[in-house]
Amino acid sequence: MPFSKFIIVSTLSLLYVTCVQASASVNDSLRAEILKAKNKPAALSGLYTRLAYNSLGTDGDSAIYFARKAQQLATSSGENKALAIAYMCLTYAYDNHGNTDAALACTDTAKRYADKANDYILQFHAELMMGSLCRRKANYEQAIKHAMQALAIAERNNDQTLTSNACNNIGILYTTLKDIGRAEEFHLRALNIRKKLNNADLISQSLNNLGIINRERGDYDKALSYYKQALNLSISIGDTQNMAFLYNDIGAAYSKKGDVTNGELYLKESINIREKIKEYYELAYTYNYLGENYERKNDLKNAELYIKKALSMAKQIANNKQTYEALESLSDFYARNSIYDSAYVYAIKYRLFRDSLVKQEHKNVVAELTTRYETVKKEQTIATQQLEIDNQRYIIAGVMGIALLTLLLAISIFRRNKLVQATKLQAAIMQQQELATKGMIEAEEKERKRIAAELHDGIGQLMSAAKLNLSSIKSDLQFTNTDNELNYDKALGLVDESCKEIRNISHNIMPNALLKSGLNNAIREFVDKIDTRIIKVNLHTEGIAERLSSDVETVLYRVIQECVNNVIKHANASRLDISIIKDKDGMSITIEDNGLGFDTKKMADFNGIGLKNIQNRIQYLRGTVEWDSSVGRGTIVSIHLDNK
Repeated sequence: MPFSKFIIVSTLSLLYVTCVQASASVNDSLRAEILKAKNKPAALSGLYTRLAYNSLGTDGDSAIYFARKAQQLATSSGENKALAIAYMCLTYAYDNHGNTDAALACTDTAKRYADKANDYILQFHAELMMGSLCRRKANYEQAIKHAMQALAIAERNNDQTLTSNACNNIGILYTTLKDIGRAEEFHLRALNIRKKLNNADLISQSLNNLGIINRERGDYDKALSYYKQALNLSISIGDTQNMAFLYNDIGAAYSKKGDVTNGELYLKESINIREKIKEYYELAYTYNYLGENYERKNDLKNAELYIKKALSMAKQIANNKQTYEALESLSDFYARNSIYDSAYVYAIKYRLFRDSLVKQEHKNVVAELTTRYETVKKEQTIATQQLEIDNQRYIIAGVMGIALLTLLLAISIFRRNKLVQATKLQAAIMQQQELATKGMIEAEEKERKRIAAELHDGIGQLMSAAKLNLSSIKSDLQFTNTDNELNYDKALGLVDESCKEIRNISHNIMPNALLKSGLNNAIREFVDKIDTRIIKVNLHTEGIAERLSSDVETVLYRVIQECVNNVIKHANASRLDISIIKDKDGMSITIEDNGLGFDTKKMADFNGIGLKNIQNRIQYLRGTVEWDSSVGRGTIVSIHLDNK
């Protein structure tokens, strides 16, 4: 190897290693921050995003790993902005690795989250990247559309950095479309903005793109001047990715200028960097340039090898633009070297692939290449046959569409009927349950009335008669001593007490106040009988002066009676507050005590039927009942009935 060539190669390698070492130092610092940010998904996502970006120029696989980790953490955080940033990072990692389809999917997701977050910077980057990816897929119409939308976002927000980025990408698009005048206009606009911003990285990009424009014009000296200015800036900031781009473009310019030695040197250095950092999305171009360089050296074996490597790489990363350019390059290579069979085969492959991108029929492409001299009549026959095929397809598609719609309609009707039947069945079940509850309550009240009547009119009357008879014969009895007379008086007292107890039980079972005066008076009479030495009861009523229906009054009386008895028996309370309020919306009843309370989560474990009876009775009135209690802080029973 000549000494000068050795010096250039050594310098380029040293620069690459220096950039990699600097990147590793930054990654170590980020990993230390990650250890401090445990249990903070959004913060961790941001740190992994920075790791991914930092790995793009050194290790493509690591970039994808870190970007995926960032996306998973952003998903767990649920923050739209974090999700948009993570998906954009994953887009760049996939694109850098040559997976254009995955990058497109991630960009679309990033755009949706950016819109939700209403973040114009993220919206801009999603649109701009969509344009770049569409260019790689050779969908130039969509590429221009997305790039122009990105420029509009930047200008609307008066963001000069983003405006320069949009102009840069639009210039690249016009270069691809061979509209060099427009391309130069946008690149110069981008360069002027970036010089004002004093951003070395962005200035380097613009200088590189202006070099490409001059290379396309054939002014290789001017192109190399731009390239080398850009390279010096990239080296100064340690931008390994951009260095790989510039080595590629400098090598291509030297090669086309006729300096195949420097051409090979720079192109191989570009390949070396890109293969090390696994940056595949532009590698096919470099292989192709190196193949052309070998052809200029008359090394046809290596020329064919590298142009085919370009085609293989383009297919591997599914880059349509690079694929058809590699097919065209192979066809031209074989034609220049008089290998006409291969030239013709690759020319056909090129035309078929290129035309398939604009959705033309495969048959028409082959016909154009192999039947150039056929008659107009035959072309019309082919067109007619194609029209018939299309019509048949439309008919089949229409029939299938109608069948599908019919099936969907039938499924919809079936589900609707099933839902209607289920609703009717549920309504019938609820009606039966309501009737059963109503029958149970009515039977219970009827039995209460019967028992109360039996106690009052039967046993009560007998006990009263016994008392009268005992009282009437006292004067006829001759007591031998004072103790006998005292025992007689005690017996008479027990009979009198029994009469009162029977009367009280009868009234509790079916209070006269409820039958005669309504709920308000019945509750007051019931509360007044409670011994204030045991518990102090406060009763507040409002809006129930008028009588309610007998069913409602009876059910509410029983429920309140059951609640009060529960407090007296189990709560060990010293105060009981009862509130009954009726207004235009309905009736609210609150029963609150300061007793022991209980754990409402264990209500299902209670063996008694009191709480169940309360629930059933309130459900019968189509109301709701709730218990609010905990151990040591008393209990509140809340009942609400809507106006029917």
